[in-house]
Amino acid sequence: MQLCNGDDMGVSQSSVSRAIACTLESLSSDRMVQRFIKFPMQANQIRDNQEKFFQIAGFPGIVGAIDGTHIQIIAPNVNENEFVNRHHYHSINVQVVFDASYKIIDVVAKWPGSTHDSRILRESGLHVLFENNHIPGHTHLLGDSGYPSRRWLLTPFLRPQPGPQTNYNRAHKRTRSIVERGIGQLKRRFHVLHDETDSKS
Repeated sequence: MQLCNGDDMGVSQSSVSRAIACTLESLSSDRMVQRFIKFPMQANQIRDNQEKFFQIAGFPGIVGAIDGTHIQIIAPNVNENEFVNRHHYHSINVQVVFDASYKIIDVVAKWPGSTHDSRILRESGLHVLFENNHIPGHTHLLGDSGYPSRRWLLTPFLRPQPGPQTNYNRAHKRTRSIVERGIGQLKRRFHVLHDETDSKS
């Protein structure tokens, strides 16, 4: 790709490579990320998110839906085995939280593919925010059964009884589908996030 773009624009491949690296470094800087990815901390922001989530399936108090997704990478030279995920390819396991409008409100993209979703959450700033009560009470995230249930992290019943538990799981699934669709949209928009990595490039 870099060779083709360099040929098309009359620029050397090394110049294209430097420009791409500089652009990526700028886009991934803490300052840039914090400008666009913000977890709602103000009461009005939280309330707005909760109202939008409630409209999906009547699930109260939800501020975000959380999940992990694997981004395939070329096998690294160091600690290569740590990056092999349960699907047997090399990846980064990315934790992402979406609000009800499909906006990313939190992301952690630094863990090897073999790392479990629950560990990524446990060692994240998001965990600190909730555990240290920096987020108002009655504010929850929705996660799948790969996460431990917490007062602030609601997961589905593994063996729901007919009635309230089944109804809870149904509403949970419909509401949490935001994060699955959000990840799907992200990967459709940026094909490099899901296409197989070409080790020759």
